[in-house]
Order: sequence, then structure tokens, then C-alpha cells
Amino acid sequence: MSKVALITVTHDPLGKSLHLFKKVKQELEEVYSELFITISEESSLELIKEMKKSRFKVKVIPKKGAAHARREVLQFGLSGESQFFHYMDFDRLLTWSNNHLGELRDVVEEMPKHKYLIIGRTARAMKTHPTEWIETEKVTNKICSLELGKTVDITAGSCSFSRSNAELIHAYSKEKMTDAEWAMSAYRVGKCDISYMAVDGLEYHEEINGVTRDLTETEKWLGRLRLSLIISETAYSVGK
Repeated sequence: MSKVALITVTHDPLGKSLHLFKKVKQELEEVYSELFITISEESSLELIKEMKKSRFKVKVIPKKGAAHARREVLQFGLSGESQFFHYMDFDRLLTWSNNHLGELRDVVEEMPKHKYLIIGRTARAMKTHPTEWIETEKVTNKICSLELGKTVDITAGSCSFSRSNAELIHAYSKEKMTDAEWAMSAYRVGKCDISYMAVDGLEYHEEINGVTRDLTETEKWLGRLRLSLIISETAYSVGK
């Protein structure tokens, strides 16, 4: 058992993650010291019930956006005993554990060696994503890399950090998106060295990681472009 707690979030009205969660639940329970999730009140009741039967500590929250859910689960995780935390979007967690469980175990074991670790995608994993994700995230990752002074993939929805950094982030986090905010808070406010690792497990699987609502091609590009701008501005401004 690692010394690392999982903190994760989901909004899943259709319960599309239920089957895969049942499949990997036991393995996840073996990987982490504690498991915390915030799940929106609009999510599948069957999924919520299944989670409550597991080792996951479950907090049902109003749907107020990803940043709110992430701050809520960070606070929730700090109620536990673990000294390190792995934040990861729930859909990413499921596909990583289902397809690259050994890699996930190895990475979690590595986490206590780093006060803050950004976990990004290998070139192979990045290529599995939709074109509009790849092209718009290039800009975000370039800006964040310039600000950190090292090449990183900040937009993969996965990072780990020490309890002291968790407490700092909890005190300072307020931005519309947290992808770059949390790393920059640790870096600029906490004067913390930022580590980086790229993994294959953060690959894209449409049935789990895809957007559920129907969008035109233009809407897909505009949506990703808006996210890119918000995260990029956050990377530039937070902690200055």
C-alpha cells in the first residue's frame, strides 16, 4: 500500500463510467492509502451507490464546474491522514488503471519523492486525442513550460503533491480553471521545485474520455480554444 491518497472528481449523469469502475475498483483500492471523490448530485444514482459500497470516501456536491469540484475534493482529502495526494480526473483514472495498471502503480510509488509532480502524456498518448485537443493544448503547454522553465504537459488532468502543498493550494485556489493554477501556486507562492513525468496511461478513449453532448466541429474547436486561453492566462498570472 502506498502513502498516497487519491483525490478525484466526476460528473456523470449517464453513468457511463459505472461498468469500468466496477472492473477496476479493487485494483484502485490496493494502489492508494485513501480514496476521496466528489461527485455531482446530477450523476447516476447507481454510480453513487456503487461508489459508497467501495473504499472511496464519497461527497455528493452541487454541479458548479470542474474547479469547484476539485477544490471540494482537495479539502475533503485533507480531512484524511495521507501525506501525499494524487489528483486525477475520474475518467482518466479509469482508463489508466484499465489499460496500464502496472504503470499507474509504479508512478504512485514514485510520488512521495516529489513535492509537486505534473503528470503529462507521452507522444504516443497525446496522439490518441482528438485533433482539436492536441492543437489547442500545444499553446497552453508552451506557455506553462515557458513560465516554469521546463517542458511540461499541464493539461492532462493529473498531478501529485505533498500535504504542505495541498494546504497551500487549498488556501490560495480561486481561479476558473485549476490545471495550471495549482502548479503555479506551488511554484511561485510556495517556492517549490516542480517535477515532471510523461506516461502512456493518459491516453484518450472516446467512450470514457469523450464529451457526451453533441457538438459541431466548430463548437468543439471553440470550446477547447476557450479552455486553452483560460488555463494559459492562469499559468502566466497566478502568484505574481
